[in-house]
Amino acid sequence: MNSHSDETLKKLLEKSYVTYKEGEIIKATIVKKTKNGVLLSLGLKAEGFLPYEEFSSPEEAVEGKEIYVFLEAFEDREGFPVISKKKADFQLAWDKIKRLYENGEIEQATIRKRIKGGFAVDLLGVEAFLPSSQIEFRPQVNPDSVIGQTFGVKIVKINIARKNIVVSRKLAVEAEQEENRKRIFSRIKVGDVIDGTVRNLTEYGAFVDIGGIDALLHISDMAWTKLTHPGEVVKINDNIRVKVLSMDKATGRIAVGLKQLQPHPWETIEKKYPSGTKVKGKVIKLLENGAVIELEKDVEGFVHISEMSWSKDIKEPKEVVNIGDIVDCVVLSVDRDERKIYLGMKQTQPDPWSVVDENYQIGQKVTVKVTNLKEFGAFVRLPDGIDGLIHINDFFWDKKVKRASDYLKKGQKIEAVIRSIDRKNRKISLSIKHLQEDPFVKLMEKYPENSKITGKVSDIIPKGLRVSLEGGLEEFISLKYLERRGKKLKDLYKIGEEIELTIKKYNTKLRRIILTEKEIAKPLPKKKEELKPSPDKFPLGEIIGAQKQELDDSKKEEVK
Repeated sequence: MNSHSDETLKKLLEKSYVTYKEGEIIKATIVKKTKNGVLLSLGLKAEGFLPYEEFSSPEEAVEGKEIYVFLEAFEDREGFPVISKKKADFQLAWDKIKRLYENGEIEQATIRKRIKGGFAVDLLGVEAFLPSSQIEFRPQVNPDSVIGQTFGVKIVKINIARKNIVVSRKLAVEAEQEENRKRIFSRIKVGDVIDGTVRNLTEYGAFVDIGGIDALLHISDMAWTKLTHPGEVVKINDNIRVKVLSMDKATGRIAVGLKQLQPHPWETIEKKYPSGTKVKGKVIKLLENGAVIELEKDVEGFVHISEMSWSKDIKEPKEVVNIGDIVDCVVLSVDRDERKIYLGMKQTQPDPWSVVDENYQIGQKVTVKVTNLKEFGAFVRLPDGIDGLIHINDFFWDKKVKRASDYLKKGQKIEAVIRSIDRKNRKISLSIKHLQEDPFVKLMEKYPENSKITGKVSDIIPKGLRVSLEGGLEEFISLKYLERRGKKLKDLYKIGEEIELTIKKYNTKLRRIILTEKEIAKPLPKKKEELKPSPDKFPLGEIIGAQKQELDDSKKEEVK
């Protein structure tokens, strides 16, 4: 009885265990979680153990949950079953993975952790490798930021023997974009206005996501005014409306524009800003030669430094204006083709040339500032900003000037006399020498021809003497007009010696005085009016002719 009962019990126990074979996938239940893994009920004599590394995530190990494992051996040296969840997952998912690989289909995968060279991802419950170079088109700023993210990937390589699977996010994105591109090209056309999100900014524009693919918004199509960077108009993640400008199916490229949704401000610019119009604007940029003024959105004007003030000699625009200043201007001209508006600030004030005849008269003494020096003269500025010229011939009465810079400096303040005013051509001529009376005329008035005058010998040369007269005048006396004879001139005359002379003749054109030490017959006195000099300016031919005649007379005297 007892032996029969033991035999029966043994058979019943054997029947209670499921018959498995090594190399099979079996179902197991998680019965307990431990520090390093979980214990599983396999329906065998002993419980199985799986470390947490066998799971895609430790959170998947839940007590009571049924999972599939691969039975590698019934017992190890310690008597426990040798099992693997990863191998079971791989074999269960292999058929689908193989089909996805062969068909180039996209499957969702979740990034679990970083490993050498890339990331470990969960693909259909199987661990696969995602290289860093295949995660996105652009390098990730922070690689850890993608852990836990789920997105589509393509299988690029499988090795069933080594249980290796390599996937690519890059190829999946390309495939997704290609599908999106086909969809978008069939849905939109050139001229359509569509919505988009700014995805990225570059120096030359912005890339706008228009529904799965990027369109280029070039910087030149963002605003009617010139921009230095796209960030002046849009920012990343901005939702904007754009107009489709071009579509190229061959390359898949789409160009969009933002400014095309606004009317061109220059279409009616000449009517809105005719020459002479007074405007108000904001200084938005300073250049070396002027300032850029914003008149309205996308409409700017330019003020050159020469148009900022009537009276100031401006070197830099910041001497007058600063960025952000609101200034009054006058439109000088509009160049629609070049899209430029030229403005003037000084024109908002009365033009000093319009009242020049009221403020200045010929012969008036004024204080001026030297603004520029040329070989032929000095440009000077009058108190109200009007510029005039002092020619080198008007520096001194009887001194020849070669360069204005020999006597004047830029920025120097001097006194001068106005000699002429040409309002039409906006010119004023001034003179320094006319601050004093002409010593030549003064001498003529005091000493008419045939009058006696004292001269001081200033130089002795073989052909005659040079003598100094009143008023700082100097004159030459030829040998034929000297009285002393018989010896060398240096023996007859001494430098500094005063000698009595007679004024033989005045040459007003050449401003020369013919002097003689000899007595001459006195002619009838002439009227005083006849002794006055001719005007300061003479025809060039007359001056040259008179100089030639005097030179010929001098040569004849030397021959005698």
